Amino acid sequence: MNNRMQGYCYLAAAMVLVGSTVAASKIIGSGLPPFTATALRFAIALPCFILLMAFTGARLPRLCWRDWLLLAAQATAGSVGYTTLLIAGLQRASAVDGGIILGTLPLVSAAIAIVLLGERPAMATLAAIAAAGLGVWLMMRHSADTGGAHSLSGNALILGAVLCEGLFILLNKRLLQPVAPLALSTLMTGFGLAFSALASVAEAPWSLSLPLPALTAVAYYALVPTVGGFLLWYAGAARVQGAEAALFTALAPVSAVALAAGLLGESLAYAQVAGMACVLGAVMTLAWSGIRTRSRQAAGAAQARHGDGARADPSRG
Repeated sequence: MNNRMQGYCYLAAAMVLVGSTVAASKIIGSGLPPFTATALRFAIALPCFILLMAFTGARLPRLCWRDWLLLAAQATAGSVGYTTLLIAGLQRASAVDGGIILGTLPLVSAAIAIVLLGERPAMATLAAIAAAGLGVWLMMRHSADTGGAHSLSGNALILGAVLCEGLFILLNKRLLQPVAPLALSTLMTGFGLAFSALASVAEAPWSLSLPLPALTAVAYYALVPTVGGFLLWYAGAARVQGAEAALFTALAPVSAVALAAGLLGESLAYAQVAGMACVLGAVMTLAWSGIRTRSRQAAGAAQARHGDGARADPSRG
C-alpha cells in the first residue's frame, strides 16, 4: 500500500472513531451527568497525552499571557462545552439526529469565520452552508411534527456543541504563536479536566452510582476516539494534502448514524435521511471547492514561476 493510500485509511478510521463518540455519548448520558462524565474522560486521556509527549520529546510552548487566556477559552468552548452539551443533548434527542448535526461542523466553522472574522465566502461556501442549514431544519421540523419537544431541545443542545467546537477552531486561529497538535491536545485536556472537575462539584459525583456501561463508554471515548483518533488523524494528514483530508470529515456523520441504527437500534425517518443527505452534500461541496481553489492557486503560482524564469533567461530573447 502506497503512502497516500495509507493516509486515506488513517483519515477514514479517525473519522469513523469521531462518529462513534455520538453513540458513546448516548450511553454515557444514560448513566452519568455531563460534567462528571467529561471530567472522567479527561482524567483518563490526560496521562496518555503526557506519555505521548514524553515518548516523542514534545515540549509545551512558551506563550504570552494573551495566548494562555485564549487557550483557556478554547478549552472552555471546545473541550468542556462541546462534550457536556453533546452528552446533555443526547440525553434528550436521538443519536441519529446527533450524528447528522455533528456533520455540520465544517459548515458551522465556515459560517463563524464569515460572521466573526469578516471572511469573504465563495458562492460554493454559501451554497454549502445553506444546504447544511436545510438539513438541520428538516430534522428540527421532524422533531416538532412528531411532538418531540424533548428531542427538539436536545437537537438545540447538540447544535450548541457544534457551535462550541466551531469557536474552538476560530480561537485557535487567533493565537499569536501556533501550538503543535500534540501539545495543544495535551493542554486542552488538562484545562478541560480542571474546568469540568470544578463544574462537576454541582453534580455531587461522590453521591452518584457509577453504572458499568456508562463508565465503559467514558473509557472508550477517552482512549479510542480522543487519543487514538488524534494519532490516526495526524498520521493520515501527514501523508495527504489538507484539502483531501477535509473530504474525510463527511465520514463522521455516516459513522454516527450507522452506529445509532446498528448498535443502539434507532430507526431512521425520511426527514432524517433527507437531512443527512443535505449535510453530506454540503460538506462534499465545501471540500471540493477547497480542492479546486488550491489547485488554481498552485497552477497560478507555477505559471508565475515559469514566467519569471522565462524573463530571467536571456536565451529566450
